[in-house]
Amino acid sequence: MNTKHILMMGALAVSALTFTSCDDFFDTSSKTDLNTETAYSNLESAEMALIGCYDGWQRTISDAGVGMYLLAEFASEQALGGLGLSDAKNNNVIDQFNLGIAPSYNDLFNTDWVNYYNAIYRCNQLITQEANINWGGDTAAQGRVIGEARAIRGILYFDLARMFGDVPLLTAPSEDNIPRSAASEVYQVIFDDLKFAAENIPADAYPLENRNSNDGRITKYAAEALLARAYLYYTGYYGAEHAGCTKAEAVAAINDVVENGGYELEANYADFWMPSCTTDGSSGGEYGWNTTYAGKWYDGSTWQAGQGSLSKEIVLNLKMNTTHDYNGNGDGLTFSVYLGPRNKCATSVCIASGWGACPVTQAFVDQYEEDPRFSACVWSCDEAGFEADLTDTYEYTGYYTRKYAPMCFADGTRQEVGFQLGEQHMNITYYQDYTIMRYADVLLMHSELNGTADGLNAVHQRVYPGESLTYSLENIRNERAIELAFEGVHYWDLMRYEKDGAYAARVIAAAQNGAQVTNGGVAATTTFTESNFTSKKGLMQIPNTQITLSGSVLTQNAGW
Repeated sequence: MNTKHILMMGALAVSALTFTSCDDFFDTSSKTDLNTETAYSNLESAEMALIGCYDGWQRTISDAGVGMYLLAEFASEQALGGLGLSDAKNNNVIDQFNLGIAPSYNDLFNTDWVNYYNAIYRCNQLITQEANINWGGDTAAQGRVIGEARAIRGILYFDLARMFGDVPLLTAPSEDNIPRSAASEVYQVIFDDLKFAAENIPADAYPLENRNSNDGRITKYAAEALLARAYLYYTGYYGAEHAGCTKAEAVAAINDVVENGGYELEANYADFWMPSCTTDGSSGGEYGWNTTYAGKWYDGSTWQAGQGSLSKEIVLNLKMNTTHDYNGNGDGLTFSVYLGPRNKCATSVCIASGWGACPVTQAFVDQYEEDPRFSACVWSCDEAGFEADLTDTYEYTGYYTRKYAPMCFADGTRQEVGFQLGEQHMNITYYQDYTIMRYADVLLMHSELNGTADGLNAVHQRVYPGESLTYSLENIRNERAIELAFEGVHYWDLMRYEKDGAYAARVIAAAQNGAQVTNGGVAATTTFTESNFTSKKGLMQIPNTQITLSGSVLTQNAGW
């Protein structure tokens, strides 16, 4: 497919589609070779086409674009843009909502745009071929496959709508040059897709007791949790309920996850992220870890699933692996390299060097440094005895994020090099899965939607045993801000707390206008102009390449 306004890579099927963890959480093998003539003949080929849909979704994070994770961290008040003193300031444009910082970067999200519409095209191919597939009478499998494909499409459009607002809406494979559709029309598809998935993916399709092999699959309960998230976002940001999903439907969905999903919180908060709960375990010249990590990890000789099984707190993971390369295979958690400090590994905390992005703001430190979760979210250079190379660091605050940081051993050897994983390349060889939805988020949404403190206190009491909070939106917002910090969630919370992101504008300006940092070792202050944000309503710029290709059928978002 090669549309006028959406750059595409081709038809649904590409050679050697891989979905790491569809059949097994450490499976790295190629699944099949497909083409549009063979992809839709029977259940087996439909399953392979579905893997292509998952692969397309994975590439929205693993490919070379900004990605939803970094966008959310750059844009929120919890982290600055950072990076290197001499680096181009393209990502700082996102941090400050100010193209004047780097005027030539009017195409920041072009790769993301292409990746998202590639993935949507794959989903549309499978969905529209449903009637032509011989399902062999297996209606449960039919509902599951199409339900998963529609859930992925719903996720993709939800991301696009949050990033850009109005976007071109394609629900069938098409080369038509179409303008942007109103966000309300896009959300109708999002709600319809997620409700279809919740209704048609059997509750027992991917049993929680088999999570080591099912991890990464979209379940009925994941679709319901995402439906609640989309409902809360739309009603908050747009200031009105959408006909496609009523509050009663959102409440019923989130209640079903809590009452029937079987999920549980990890006993120890830090165990959900490997960099937060792991120390060097090397011995006798062999690299190794001492860890209580509850996710997928490599011990030097084989893959492990937690301490025997993956966490029951995982509602939905986007799977990653070590087989990412520069020959078209993209499945690594490539944003991790951004989160390491410039030029040096922080060996005392086993954090590898990287590009110095997302230094944590002092405002976040001041508000949450006494919270037991703080050290799992953030590491302090001073407390780690780490001397940063300040001459090449921009917006240095002395604090970096921890949850998805790259890792090294105590001698400074990077994990991928010590274990000889994949390409062993600092930019691409990261296997930690990216969690889209965890049960703590579900519980907090449950409280918010039901107007009770039950879920709020379940989350709070994990780190404050015996301490109860009363129900209030303020308490829920504060709990979400620290509980979900640096997971790519918080910015979207800020955006939904008032119509058009007005709340986000105030909060970000308070944290980032006049904050003390060092640039190249020289004391400086950051700036954030609230009107730069409000004029754009917190939305991102439409890629200039796409506007040009469309012959200006596509229009730019206000303020950009």
